[in-house]
Amino acid sequence: MSETVPPLEPGPSAASASSPSPGPTASEQRPSVPVLPPDHWAREDLGPTEDDDSALGDEKSDSAASLSSSILHYRTIHGRRYHSERGEAQYWGANDEGHSESLDILHHCYTLCLGDRLYLAPIKDPKRALDIGTGTGLWAIDFADEFPGCEVVGTDISPIQPTWVPPNLRFEIEDCTQEWTFASNTFDYVHTRALVGSIADWSALFREAFRVLKPGGYLESYEMSGNVGTDDGPLPPTSAVAQWGPLFVQGGRAIGRSFTVVDDGIQRKAMEEAGFVDIQEKNIKCPTGAWPKDPKLREIGRYSQLAVLQDVEGFILFLTTVLNWTREQVQVYIAHLRRELKSEKYHVYYWQKVVWGRKPEA
Repeated sequence: MSETVPPLEPGPSAASASSPSPGPTASEQRPSVPVLPPDHWAREDLGPTEDDDSALGDEKSDSAASLSSSILHYRTIHGRRYHSERGEAQYWGANDEGHSESLDILHHCYTLCLGDRLYLAPIKDPKRALDIGTGTGLWAIDFADEFPGCEVVGTDISPIQPTWVPPNLRFEIEDCTQEWTFASNTFDYVHTRALVGSIADWSALFREAFRVLKPGGYLESYEMSGNVGTDDGPLPPTSAVAQWGPLFVQGGRAIGRSFTVVDDGIQRKAMEEAGFVDIQEKNIKCPTGAWPKDPKLREIGRYSQLAVLQDVEGFILFLTTVLNWTREQVQVYIAHLRRELKSEKYHVYYWQKVVWGRKPEA
């Protein structure tokens, strides 16, 4: 079974969508746009600049078990803080305070995309729940508040979560790409979100989720496509917005992690391989910017745009560094991207996909 949200209503200059779309089209899945050389952006004239909207902010330069010194051994790339290179864990986003603010905004955006819900799986009165890749911990906090009788555990490779949390919630440090430390058949619900670009083997990840779930328990996976599209037709390949997806795709290949999980339907395939049944999915077309006419979509678009503009650098600095860009080249590209997004010249959206499945009773 597959669901989809209604088509976005484009702005005055955009072409109307004729019918609901089940997900990314073939052209969206495999963009032919090549990654431009980093010095391209220095040759492009930004034109007259406008003062940044203060509401959007500026670029920031900036387990229950005991933590070993290696966990707090961060690395610094061009002044930004990232997870340590030690171990097998790989995360491409900054883990400093500046980027955490963007992740908190995205949490609100994702919740709005689900109709002010935290999950879609048909769970009822869970007793134990596990949030893998909890990040700043907001989803786990909200879920623990919604189910005060449920013991909630959030895991991540970086201890960036708050200490003031509901009494039924605890955070632990764990690398989800390794064998999980939790006993088999112990959780009613496992939730993962925004692990794209961090997982080399999704089938192995979901096999661990299958193992720790009780019979009848649910796994839910919420991921985003790295590619962007518009309802205006193909983006000019030389636009900064058009380059966003190819930068992630190429950077992901360089580190051996895919950013086309949604486009390739990996979530469902990996769940099927792990043994889950009754698998369902929902495709969500998420706008970026205030261009949609529908008030709810416009609100989502504003938060989506705000999350990116809050800290563009924190999203792309690691991957562009892997691709041998200098920080100066990154900053010039960011200036072009910010200008295009804020002008709303292009009515930009990207695809999200939520997939959930049940562990058989027998």
